[in-house]
Amino acid sequence: MEVDREIDTRGLNCPLPILKAKKSLNDMASGQLLKVVSTDPGSVRDFQAFARQTGNELMAQETVGSDFIHVLKRR
Repeated sequence: MEVDREIDTRGLNCPLPILKAKKSLNDMASGQLLKVVSTDPGSVRDFQAFARQTGNELMAQETVGSDFIHVLKRR
């Protein structure tokens, strides 16, 4: 999956990964993809709720080692 922007929120806990993702998405064009890398296990459900509430599409979520990777599509 080709992403347009990637942010590293490793070491940050809720709500910082969501806030940083929201700020990045605001600077992106509709349809662009944002990849967020987090180490917060709670980020899995947080990004699911964030996508539902904001209308941005959660394209993928995966766990790689201790990293939780989320890919959002800008609405």
